[in-house]
Amino acid sequence: MSTLPLPVRKPGIPARIAHALWRRLESFFGGPARARVVVVLGGVLALSSADTATVGASATPLRNALHISNSDIGLLVGVNCVVAAIASLPFGALADRMNRTRLLGFSILLWGACMVWSACVHSFAHLLIARLALGVVTASAGPVIASMLGDWFPSGERGRIYSYVLAGELVGGGVGFAITGDVSALSWRLSFLLLAVPAFLLARMVLRLPEPIRGGGGVIPDGALEIPRRPVTLDEAIDAVPEEVENVAHDVSRHKGVEPDHGQVLDIDPRMMGFWQATRYIMSIRTNVVMIIASACGYFYLTGVQTFGVEMVQQQYGVNTALANFLILVVGIGAVAGVLVGGRLGDSMLRRRFLNSRVFVAAVGSAIATVAFVPALLTHHPMHALPYLILAAFGLSAQNPPLNAARLDIMPAPLWGRAEGIRTFLRTIAQALAPMLFGVVSDVVFGGGKGALRSTFLVMLVPLAASAFYLFKAMRSYPKDVATAAAHAERRR
Repeated sequence: MSTLPLPVRKPGIPARIAHALWRRLESFFGGPARARVVVVLGGVLALSSADTATVGASATPLRNALHISNSDIGLLVGVNCVVAAIASLPFGALADRMNRTRLLGFSILLWGACMVWSACVHSFAHLLIARLALGVVTASAGPVIASMLGDWFPSGERGRIYSYVLAGELVGGGVGFAITGDVSALSWRLSFLLLAVPAFLLARMVLRLPEPIRGGGGVIPDGALEIPRRPVTLDEAIDAVPEEVENVAHDVSRHKGVEPDHGQVLDIDPRMMGFWQATRYIMSIRTNVVMIIASACGYFYLTGVQTFGVEMVQQQYGVNTALANFLILVVGIGAVAGVLVGGRLGDSMLRRRFLNSRVFVAAVGSAIATVAFVPALLTHHPMHALPYLILAAFGLSAQNPPLNAARLDIMPAPLWGRAEGIRTFLRTIAQALAPMLFGVVSDVVFGGGKGALRSTFLVMLVPLAASAFYLFKAMRSYPKDVATAAAHAERRR
């Protein structure tokens, strides 16, 4: 007796659309393996940014439910940032020494748990404690992601790859404003619960990534189907590390004949350096210090915008919450464009042998943001302000990818995790201070009334202007610092 073949079920329209979209992403990012890494790591930063934005978008419901002020809202974000800043230092050391995918994956599992905890509290004090715990576990993201990207992608593409990953951070912030802002009008608790779901999903995706091969042997080739896996045997380990690791910045510095600072070239294995020894060396690199200050200033202002942006737009332009969220979302599109252009432009100019390209792009972006914010904050008509706000967001976000890529080019590879940990510590301190200072200046200095937030946003442009100034000055020291890192790499080989 013959049996009829079972009918083949064709995938539904949503599945076919999702499959086609993923294929396009694979092509855009350079193959399935690269797409997997970029999407997962971008999702991690998106989650972190969405959480910060959610506090800002839920500011009014939180004030009404828990009977708190702008200063208290700032404290919620600030406490999270302070604890994250402190925790980033040990996470940076761990990123240089242990399995990074496990470290990040288990941290994200705890993120989700802390978000559920935040949704269940019944007092401001308990919410503050939950935010404190969340700050500890979110600190893993910066150092771990920086270290893994350095091992997975070649120097000449790191600006572009960083732009994709950091775009996730901006998209997450936009989603946090747009979606959780509307949800919080119904229930601020539901806003936090919504973030717990992607946290648990992301944890699983990160834990399924293979640990990157350190030392340059794990670069994901363009078009690769699989991510290179860490060698198991000694022979595999020897074969995995190439005799010469491609680094465009180092090559350009040699071509231009830039002399290294021989006193800064390490004569010991950086992996053997203690915490304070490594910290002193990292902070002795002049360009690195300037880039940390610039990054801190940029994130200081961005965090202030994320925390009080919706309320400022409502007060300044006389719009309701829904329209304010929409305007913030449109401005966010400009920020995404900036981060994508900044990374690509820095890489492109570097390949054309403009050694200072990454620092230059960051300096110009910071200057554009400072100038464009002024007319945007002085007008009272939302449509008049919108082009300036978009341009400001473009410039503010354009500086981050080239700076992150440049930092890897001036730092010995075994110190990437610790260097990013220190940068994250100082940057996050600025983020912690931002909401508190924005809130206090608004309430105390400008009286907390109508126009107080606008005046606060104008005053806080001063550090942003300072970062642009110092980035232009850093173009003098950057070539020598690149040459010094290149000399160290040659000595190791």
